[in-house]
Amino acid sequence: MSPQKIVVVGAGMVGHRFVDELVRADRTGRYAVELIGAESYEPYNRILLSEVVAGRADLKALSLPLPDSERVTFRRGCAAVGLDLAERRVLLDDGSASSFDRLVLATGATAFVPPIEGLESGPRHVHVLRTLDDCRNIAARAMNAKHAVVLGGGVLGLEAACGLRRRGVPVTVIDLDEHLMATQLDGPPARMLAGRLRDLGIDVITRSSISEVISAYDEIVAVRLADGRLLAADLMLVSCGVRAEAGLAAAAGLAVERGIVVDADLTTADPQVHAIGDCAQAPAGMTGLLAPGWAQAERLVELLVRGVGADVDLPTASAEPVRLKAAGVDLVTMGVRPSAARDDDRLVTLTDSGGRRHVDLVIREDALVGVTCLGAPEISAALSVAYDRRTPLPLDPLTMLVPEARTEESTSPVRMPGSTTVCRCSSVTKKEIVTAWEQGARSADAVAATTRASTGCGGCRDVVCGLVDWLNASDPGVDPGADPDAGPPSRSTPVTQRNTTVESTT
Repeated sequence: MSPQKIVVVGAGMVGHRFVDELVRADRTGRYAVELIGAESYEPYNRILLSEVVAGRADLKALSLPLPDSERVTFRRGCAAVGLDLAERRVLLDDGSASSFDRLVLATGATAFVPPIEGLESGPRHVHVLRTLDDCRNIAARAMNAKHAVVLGGGVLGLEAACGLRRRGVPVTVIDLDEHLMATQLDGPPARMLAGRLRDLGIDVITRSSISEVISAYDEIVAVRLADGRLLAADLMLVSCGVRAEAGLAAAAGLAVERGIVVDADLTTADPQVHAIGDCAQAPAGMTGLLAPGWAQAERLVELLVRGVGADVDLPTASAEPVRLKAAGVDLVTMGVRPSAARDDDRLVTLTDSGGRRHVDLVIREDALVGVTCLGAPEISAALSVAYDRRTPLPLDPLTMLVPEARTEESTSPVRMPGSTTVCRCSSVTKKEIVTAWEQGARSADAVAATTRASTGCGGCRDVVCGLVDWLNASDPGVDPGADPDAGPPSRSTPVTQRNTTVESTT
């Protein structure tokens, strides 16, 4: 019997993950897949675009290889322009059509550009950052730009601002909210973050907006703020959120609200049509982050291959960690923030104004339900594990914020337990990386292709490279799944605190 054909519209990170998961799970060859991508590139890691802007990653590092399978066909540079659900066809911009037995819409989202006077003429050097071409254009302009303005103080806007500053471009961030990252942060850590950005040479203006873009000879030269101030600018990046790309579904008669309406099994009103990722509106809400989109891709594969339905709730964006991956800034936030805590929650806060560090813990029934960690990467990993696993906390949670300094040996790869999660995005442990190395993956790229470690936010790339270097340099000599000898470190270094306050409230 010939395989059923699944057409996936959208070759972004969620569409790519669905194809990869399907090939891994469908060992009987029940399905063949055709992936349709509007861009002329192979699938790539969109999350790392700001790293390319910063010059900290090259374009090759963004590549997401497709499964090496004869059951996968990739049509790139080919945009879907219509759906004929009655005839089970996807209409393409080159005049051709692709027939399907099942259709998966993974069309993602498009950048929202607010209506601003002066933008309607389309001045040059005003950009969004959603695609590889956007990234190339911004990086090219940064080579000669004298001052950049970033509209939007969310994660992407701040990452791009730090990237441009790292290239030597003076930058001003303008945000309408009371403080930066208002969706994720309360006021105190947001103010500390603004201070850190100013340390890097980035100006921050909050409670303001751009009322006009001024251009000359078809190029941006300045922006006017709502209060009348003028700022010179020859590069502008708009980072004001996204809108679900649901036009194809709406035109075909499928239900669309904020996104394409699907049930808990990611299925539309047409049982042969599914939607996943940023374009989908599931019962739990929109995804907004990569991890929930990947979870949707995995759920749909389970449904198609094994017939397993929605017996477990999918993760929501509010529960997922948000990381600011920027040159010179280390920030992670997850779960409940202090302003949303219950009356009986315990709040633990560390503030170090001199070191631009701020940590908030929200504790409920002896479990960590919320973390904000700015400027303290040495403790953020342990806090993330405690949050994920809901592990019992120490009797005094303050010890989690000022841990005893350890020797380099105690944090080396050989002493890292095999069960340690190295890549949170793909839930890859040290043991899985060691196993992949033993099976022939002798480079970081090969490990990434085998285990998917570092193919998400990229935050674990250095750790993966370190593990591979260690494995290549010497025989591990121990069971990679066994915990190492957890004896006391040979020496400790006293922790110096400067302008530091630690608070614990119930």
